[in-house]
Amino acid sequence: MDKLSILVQLEAKPGKEHEVEQFLKLALPLVHAETGTTSWYALKMGPSKFGIFDTFPDENGRNAHLGGDVAKALFAKAEDLFAKPPLIDQPEILAVKAPRA
Repeated sequence: MDKLSILVQLEAKPGKEHEVEQFLKLALPLVHAETGTTSWYALKMGPSKFGIFDTFPDENGRNAHLGGDVAKALFAKAEDLFAKPPLIDQPEILAVKAPRA
């Protein structure tokens, strides 16, 4: 079971909602290249509210993701796309229901 995660909350600037949605969708191939990232979800939580949730088996995977291509691209575009800086939390996973192997 993965024990660590990242939860990122994003608020699109007015008029930038479609660009944020496309950015998140286009980030998926970058995440596929990360061996330490077990799962990754791009979320739309409202008209201008988006998020990212990902899970990791250990701190090495989480740190690699935080320093990886998605994070770099996110912060490179932050001023243009987001109404405020991305809010990044690093929750610990306490329990999970997942498909059986």
